[in-house]
Amino acid sequence: MLKIALTGGPGSGKSTVARMFRELGAEVIDADEVAHAVVARGTPAWEELRREFGPEYFQEDGSLHRARMAKLVFQDAGARQKLNAIVHPRVSREIGRRLADLAARGVPLVMVEVPLLFEAGLEKNFDKIIVVDAGEPEQLERIAVRDGRSPGEAAGIIEAQWPLAAKKARADFVIDNRGSLADTREHVKKLWQRLQMVKNHLDKGSEKS
Repeated sequence: MLKIALTGGPGSGKSTVARMFRELGAEVIDADEVAHAVVARGTPAWEELRREFGPEYFQEDGSLHRARMAKLVFQDAGARQKLNAIVHPRVSREIGRRLADLAARGVPLVMVEVPLLFEAGLEKNFDKIIVVDAGEPEQLERIAVRDGRSPGEAAGIIEAQWPLAAKKARADFVIDNRGSLADTREHVKKLWQRLQMVKNHLDKGSEKS
């Protein structure tokens, strides 16, 4: 099974690109959705987060107060490290479990949308890496519209992650998401065709061996 990581910077358009790949038939795992699952009320990660950060970072129903936690960790590097140490290993294990399940079902190619791929040191787990690229003005605008963040908060979110230039330097493929949705969709379609060729090449190689 060909395992492909899809990443980028905050507001670069990763989820939009992932949706486009799904429309073309790709099997996509969303690391953010996995993270939501591993910190659900009553899970070991949820209990550890409550001990570490206190009840003020949780809603009345007991669920994690994501907006409050996000504001803390993007302002406090120490808090961010504590959060990542609790959540990242569990997310990685759950993604591994889902990948193993898909491989057992014979799925030939899987994409995993991983916002913090390089920051969490997960790039070694994948065969290919796609980085979604966008300009900082587009990132700032998208974060503000999507999350209701102030310009300062949006800038802090971007600064808390690796620069897009560093991610692009480590990518196998880059999708330019600076233009229209139609332009991005065309980039995605062409890359999907290339990935099919990569998969077929690997399949033929394994048959010869």
